[in-house]
Amino acid sequence: MSLNIVEREGNRMSVRMGDMPLQYANAIRRICLNGVPVFAVDTVDIMENTSVLADEGLAHRLGLVPLRTDLERYVEPSKCQCGTEEGCSNCRVRFILDSGAAEQTRTVVSGEMKSEDPDIVPISADVPIIDLAPGQRVKAEAYARLGRGSDHAKWNSANVATLTEDDGGRLLTVETTGALDPPSLVRAAVDELSNRLAGLKVAVAEAS
Repeated sequence: MSLNIVEREGNRMSVRMGDMPLQYANAIRRICLNGVPVFAVDTVDIMENTSVLADEGLAHRLGLVPLRTDLERYVEPSKCQCGTEEGCSNCRVRFILDSGAAEQTRTVVSGEMKSEDPDIVPISADVPIIDLAPGQRVKAEAYARLGRGSDHAKWNSANVATLTEDDGGRLLTVETTGALDPPSLVRAAVDELSNRLAGLKVAVAEAS
């Protein structure tokens, strides 16, 4: 069983999966879509918001900003040893957004979200968050954590994941959201599938 990258451009990659059984190949495809954890803002504390957008709307927009993800240094809250709802430096990242008072009508963008970890930042500095009129201001603390798209779309790890057939076998094509690069996403999906199968094996053994 082999995996070979046949094409890669930006956040898009095609991998030939050789003679991998269809059920395993399709499982990896599905996990690539929404089964690999990535960062997204989940909790927002708003200190000031004089814009026309309600606090809930501002928090929702912050949650939809795609964030770069590091799966080596961070764990999902459910697996963190801190065991607290607030989280810790191993399972969450804090962002500060402070627009200052607008001198003229302008758009607050994702590049103004200041992260405590320089590696966990918006994938683009140009994602629009909110429009401010002169004199308006937003100031908030946002906390991002790892989650899965199966729980909420803001944690989707890929925009596209398709499985087709060609002369060399099955071809998996993924386009990530930018939170992870394509090779990291596919590796994480393979690891996730392996962990799920191992967990199922233990469950069956315990039930026997």
